[in-house]
Amino acid sequence: MNRNECMKATLSKRDKRKIRDALCRWFADNQRHLPWRKEYHPYQVWIAEIMGQQTQMERVVTYFNRWMHRFPTIDSVARASEQEILKAWEGLGYYSRARNIHRAAQLILARHNGQVPDSYNELLDLPGIGPYTAAAIASIAYNRDIPLVDANVERVLARLTDCDLVVKTAEARQWFAQLASDLLPPGHAGAFNQALMEFGALVCRPGTPRCPACILADLCRANQASTVGQRPVRKANPGKIEIIMACCIIEHKGQFYIQQRRPDDVWGGLWEFPGGRLKSGETPGQAARREVHEETGFMLLRLHPLATVVHHYTKYRVTLHGFLSTLQNTHNVPILHAASQFAWVSLSALADFPFPAGHRKLRTILVEKEEKKFNKNR
Repeated sequence: MNRNECMKATLSKRDKRKIRDALCRWFADNQRHLPWRKEYHPYQVWIAEIMGQQTQMERVVTYFNRWMHRFPTIDSVARASEQEILKAWEGLGYYSRARNIHRAAQLILARHNGQVPDSYNELLDLPGIGPYTAAAIASIAYNRDIPLVDANVERVLARLTDCDLVVKTAEARQWFAQLASDLLPPGHAGAFNQALMEFGALVCRPGTPRCPACILADLCRANQASTVGQRPVRKANPGKIEIIMACCIIEHKGQFYIQQRRPDDVWGGLWEFPGGRLKSGETPGQAARREVHEETGFMLLRLHPLATVVHHYTKYRVTLHGFLSTLQNTHNVPILHAASQFAWVSLSALADFPFPAGHRKLRTILVEKEEKKFNKNR
């Protein structure tokens, strides 16, 4: 089906009305009771939308509640330090989202009297808010008549129309945006946009759609054509890029060495144990020792394996080999070549610093190991 054929296969006015009415009724009865849906406060909708990018809903709720306890107002976000923001965000990943929230909160305080703007264009002017997020805030928090198209909506619309345009192409984006706009009931954008997304998340799911329980089954052309499993059409997955890294947790007189990544680096502003990627022919231990020396000038005694952890990002699969070691001498002031600052901290104080995912996993394993050792020797 090309674009012209998709246009011919578009929904009739009668079908659109049925879909709108059915989805709004379904949402009223079946929506998940999410904390930001209690009042649809613009600040809460904004934070929930940013957290929901690349994050499962269950985790969003946990982090949202924790964030609101720590930062109940935009003012509290704007006046916090970057380290406080990054620590509150720790575990969600994609830390540029947190930095953008911080900068946007400061701008909202300065330019909008502390109120999230209700204008789509003004929202677009804020850091970290693109067309989708601006439309989400404007429609959900302020009920502006702006359609929303995310992956859930694409899936529902592709199946309803049996459209085989490849998603994320310019042609498909235009098609889905127009159809979503045609479906939008004036004056009810907030409820309808959420209904469409919620329906895609709970019923018209990607791998296991609940077609027998679907209230739109009679209107679904993919269901009639037995092509539900083939819709929407996606580009072939190129597979993840493998990255192998090694780092070392250095202990000296009961303190552990950590360093802060430079602001313009990947994971800028976060703290880590020194290390880096393996070079060709290196073992993880050799790489850890070399990276520590290159980044700090430290010479280490024997390395002891702690753990190997794996973390998945959108395009990458990162394997991180962690080691334990101590300094060869008493000199513990590094020559920083890859960090903005350093610190020697106690085991318990490690939890006060924001770490990227792999290093955070090693931190947890280290704490558990040391606690077991302490309890055994009691």
